[in-house]
Amino acid sequence: MDRASTDFNTPATVTRHGKDSQKQAFFHPLRMRRGGRRGFLIDNNGAKVFMRFSSFSLTFVLMAFCASAHAATGWDKLNHQLETLYEQGDYSRATVVAKKALQLAQQTLEPGHPDVATSLNSLALLYNAQGEYTQAEPLLKRALAIFENSVGAESPEVAATLNNLAMLYRKQGQYAKAEPLYRRALAIDEEALGPDHPNVAISLNNQAQLYQAQQQYAQAEPLLKRALAILEKTLGPHHPNTAMSLNNLALLYHAQKQYAQAEPLYKRVLSISKKALGPNHPDVALSLNNLAGLYKDQGKYPHAEPLFRRALAISEKALGPYHPNVATSLENLAQLYRDIGHADKAEPLDKRAEVIRASR
Repeated sequence: MDRASTDFNTPATVTRHGKDSQKQAFFHPLRMRRGGRRGFLIDNNGAKVFMRFSSFSLTFVLMAFCASAHAATGWDKLNHQLETLYEQGDYSRATVVAKKALQLAQQTLEPGHPDVATSLNSLALLYNAQGEYTQAEPLLKRALAIFENSVGAESPEVAATLNNLAMLYRKQGQYAKAEPLYRRALAIDEEALGPDHPNVAISLNNQAQLYQAQQQYAQAEPLLKRALAILEKTLGPHHPNTAMSLNNLALLYHAQKQYAQAEPLYKRVLSISKKALGPNHPDVALSLNNLAGLYKDQGKYPHAEPLFRRALAISEKALGPYHPNVATSLENLAQLYRDIGHADKAEPLDKRAEVIRASR
């Protein structure tokens, strides 16, 4: 994959500087709070990014006020557990838990209850994160139908599910299917919440990712700028979600080799992330990775290497040695060494990354 920006309500992305200098991205869940049902994982991944943030690019969790009797007990606990596993990159175990949550909801509720749709959505996003698109699609379609019937066709839950389904199609290159869903999600959010609501910024960001995936940068840029303006106004210039939006705009410029425009945005993202989350947070590693990738693409290898190393160290400490983000950091550093003629240093890093990916 090429560089991509992060989608809101979708897993964030980390762009991997892979072999032959081909950028690849994976989605890493970063959370954004948007009104909705508790435990509702929303996959807002967008365009490609060096290390993509959960577009607002990776994942949204609709935190809601859920009054079901089971929500405070078994179902709620299962949702909390699967969210934790998802954040850790342990998709296999998270999928097992998500299936249990869905089974419990189906056993204790009517088939058309919104919480059943919530569980369907979460399981679908886990399948999506593992590239199992044929299993994810029918679950999202069923969740969409339930939400349309239970809470209304113009509800935020419907908009979130439309975003997730559109993202699924976008990741498969089915852009013609994705675009009308993104447009409908944006229209619902604008009508229900107003043009300057943070959820509107999420939908704008996701639609921009669709255009960015097709290298339609002129169409993506105004959407990303509007999303950024909304978040700066509503959340403030130093909010982590504002940083995600800045990251996506920087990725857009980076993809077009507009390095002078991308660099100050990446640096601002890094500064915000450090202050808001602490210097050893996984999101700081993502910011370091993206800035390092910018320097690498310009041949500024002495600037890039310490940033890639720092990103790797943070990811290993914060996420554990077998997290997908660690594999990405290893691959990025390995590619840097190959570019400067140190294949001997690259080989052990690549082997370690292969072991991590094989374990997933």
